[in-house]
Amino acid sequence: MTPPSLDGAFARWLAARAGDLLMQIRAELGHDDPAALKAAGDMRSHDLLMTELARWRPDDAVLSEEGERFDPARLEAERVWIVDPLDGTREFAEEGRSDWAVHVALWSASAPKRRARGVEPGLIAGAVALPAQRRVLATDYPPGPVPTAQARGIRPRIAVSRTRPPSMVVRVADELGAVLVPMGSAGAKIAAVVTGEVDAYVHAGGQYEWDSAAPVAVAASVGLHTSRISGDPLTYNRADPMLPDLIVCRPELAKPLLSAIGVSPWDTAQDG
Repeated sequence: MTPPSLDGAFARWLAARAGDLLMQIRAELGHDDPAALKAAGDMRSHDLLMTELARWRPDDAVLSEEGERFDPARLEAERVWIVDPLDGTREFAEEGRSDWAVHVALWSASAPKRRARGVEPGLIAGAVALPAQRRVLATDYPPGPVPTAQARGIRPRIAVSRTRPPSMVVRVADELGAVLVPMGSAGAKIAAVVTGEVDAYVHAGGQYEWDSAAPVAVAASVGLHTSRISGDPLTYNRADPMLPDLIVCRPELAKPLLSAIGVSPWDTAQDG
């Protein structure tokens, strides 16, 4: 099967392919041995992504959670695919859970130099497949705008880890009168902001570039705010792929969130 030629559509196609495979693996192995299911999902999805990228984008570099993290050649590449073959292995291995994802993003050294809403120039395409929810969110066909929490007459909702919500986020929610909504993977949380199920995702517990690149690309494509919790822009394809914290939220919540965290509101020029 020949995939779409345009990068955004290709990212969507590739994420969906990996998602279909993961659903097949879940059905084949069942949930009796969670460790085996996690391992099979991670590696078989990684192998599919690497095979298809090598076939259809042979000149591009790849940064994958399951691959070589510190390849110096990646830093000299014009284009780098940043992928997470299975975001949320814990949820993937739990029967009935749908809050896990596949991430496929494309970083380009020659991306436009204009920075928008905290996103450093570089991410030019992205897709987040949510296979158990039967949907893919992507930059080539982003969802439409969602009414603000204020317009809906409800308290802001912040997505947090269902197993280890950071104490900082609990404090911020108390200060803003927000409701905490426990969820699984990072991709599922950011997707929930994109679709309007929640209004923000604040994380400060340690992540890597593949945990956020694709969902951040999608979030930026629909006009959401994305940044570090310091207010600094998110940057990708760095020598060390550690990217320990981030905020993804509706634009009107960015300054209140940063102020509650303890950061002075940033120069509005960063909003682009």
